[in-house]
Amino acid sequence: MRTGLIDLRPLRTPAFRAAWIGGTAHGFGQQAAGVAVLQQTWDLTRSPLWTGALGVATAVPLLLVGPVGGTLADTVDRRLLIRIASGGQLLVALGLVAQVVAASASIALLFGLVGLLAAGAGLGAPARRTLPARLLPAGQVPAGIALTTVSFQVSMLAGPAVGGALVGIWSAAAAYGLLVAATAVALLTTIRLPGLPVEAASTGRRSGWGILLRRPTLRGAFATDLAACLLAFPVSLFPLVNELLHGGDPRVLGGMLSALAVGGLTAGLFSGAVTRIRRAGMVQLVAAATWGLAVAGFGMAVSLWIALACLVVAGAADALSVIARGSLVQMETPDAYRGRVSSAELVVGIAGPELGNLRGGVVAALTSGPFALVSGGLAATAVIGGVALRNRALREYTLPARS
Repeated sequence: MRTGLIDLRPLRTPAFRAAWIGGTAHGFGQQAAGVAVLQQTWDLTRSPLWTGALGVATAVPLLLVGPVGGTLADTVDRRLLIRIASGGQLLVALGLVAQVVAASASIALLFGLVGLLAAGAGLGAPARRTLPARLLPAGQVPAGIALTTVSFQVSMLAGPAVGGALVGIWSAAAAYGLLVAATAVALLTTIRLPGLPVEAASTGRRSGWGILLRRPTLRGAFATDLAACLLAFPVSLFPLVNELLHGGDPRVLGGMLSALAVGGLTAGLFSGAVTRIRRAGMVQLVAAATWGLAVAGFGMAVSLWIALACLVVAGAADALSVIARGSLVQMETPDAYRGRVSSAELVVGIAGPELGNLRGGVVAALTSGPFALVSGGLAATAVIGGVALRNRALREYTLPARS
């Protein structure tokens, strides 16, 4: 019987189940360790400049190594690449534990280890993103991506809480120890993966960007995501809105961040009805436009509960957009190019929100926080509407039949 609950059929496939467990463990460990890194940076420097620089220490290696990982994912066996990346991250995680236990911590050493950890993620992420399309029947790929999205949202909610508790009760070494265990699980689960050589030889040396720009469906999907991120990413404005309207209460600030994750998790758990819709392009367009309207609604809200409700809607819309876009990108991209296109997707996923946060901060500094949110949300919705009108290929794209 069909329900709106998440489709669990992909977990019946042993290889995908192993990949999902490994990815979930990996994400949970990373989120828990992130709290320890933040706290250790503060303890070492007592400077908000250094805690802010953590984003750069993570983003730069990802942006530099991600394209390399994408090219390798279209060249070598992807299972081998994932194993190498996970093995490298396991060594770095052990280094994080050691620098605390040996009382040899320094900000340079910590940032160096964080950068290496991010580089490992950039190396393996493009190959990991191709797994649903390689391990599942075509009709189950959207459900597989929905399950991956749910595991990410759960990690976002629970990982920092567990990491914070471990740091508070014991020390940063305990949270890093959890990262070691989680990364080891991710590495061990690759035993259940089959060999994953590229199905067809690559023709030419096009980058992921070159492939997606040549295909209107991919071009439209990426343009939609960029419009939503660049014009309507709200997180950098949360402290300002909280200060203006809610007295700067840190519990409210935490609630704003949690509201996005709650919306994303809820949408993922009830994604069954959406993943059965084969018109993935239209689903992405509608979800991304809803994100823009919800962000605008957050900017106009004067009641805390209305503001949080708008963020829950925004989080849900974002999750559904990610599921639809991920399904479309993986199914529309030939296997020989999936690694490179996935690396381009990784770059957009990192740079888009960061640039969107920058845009929001600049506009808010020149005008006000609510204006930056409302204008950005409405502008994003308008641009997405323009993409829908002009890009017929995206608007009418249909996924393969379910199986």
